[in-house]
Amino acid sequence: MSNTVEHPSHYNIGKYEVIDVINDWRLNFQLGNAIKYIARAGRKDPSKTVEDLEKARFYIDYEINRLKGGGEK
Repeated sequence: MSNTVEHPSHYNIGKYEVIDVINDWRLNFQLGNAIKYIARAGRKDPSKTVEDLEKARFYIDYEINRLKGGGEK
């Protein structure tokens, strides 16, 4: 089944759907979002590839800061 709500094509690349990887790996919100934005970079809207990667970086930086004890930025 492929549709824009349950199985959007920009998250269905190859054998594994992004949501299944995030859940299987038991990633928290920040890391799950980073994976999501990396996986879809340029696939949902090719003109927003850099924006998707910047969003991934934001979530990774947020998680690094949280782990270092800095809380939110």
